Parts: sequence; structure tokens; C-alpha cells
Amino acid sequence: MTHVLARITARADTADKVRQVLVELAEQSRTETGCVAYTLFQRSDDPVLFQTVEQWRDGAAVDAHMASKHVGAAVAQVGALLAAPPEILRFDRLA
Repeated sequence: MTHVLARITARADTADKVRQVLVELAEQSRTETGCVAYTLFQRSDDPVLFQTVEQWRDGAAVDAHMASKHVGAAVAQVGALLAAPPEILRFDRLA
């Protein structure tokens, strides 16, 4: 099982648009083969911060997800709306 944590920071004036794109991305990602769980969070005390917590069958499923059309479209839509590049971390479950 592979877990992915992605932290996305929107600009203050674009948080609503970024949220819309990320909600749609989460919905599409949940339908992918190999997706075990995909949860999106928005920080309560700082609404420009978003976090995904994802579980994938394996690294190959993550690679397929990252290469999917909907991920490419989401990246294109939010790229200029972000305050910083997304931080995407991949972890393998040990126990």
C-alpha cells in the first residue's frame, strides 16, 4: 500500500477556485483503478492550505494517477493560482 500526502497552498484571492478544482480532482481520483482512498482537507484556521491524504494499491497506481488526464488538467488549472509549488510526499506502509 502506498500513501500520498499532497499539500497545496493557494493564494488568498484564489482559494475558492483552487478548492473547486481540488474537489473535482478528488472525485475523479476516487474512481481510478488502484485508488483505495482519497480525502481532501482544507485547513480551518488558514483556508489557503489544502491537504490530500491518499491511499493507493501500489506505486504503479500512483504513477498512473499522476499521468492521468484529470491530474494534468487540474495542474494546468491551478498552477498560476498557487502561492507555492505543491509538496507531494509518497510513503510506503510498513506496519
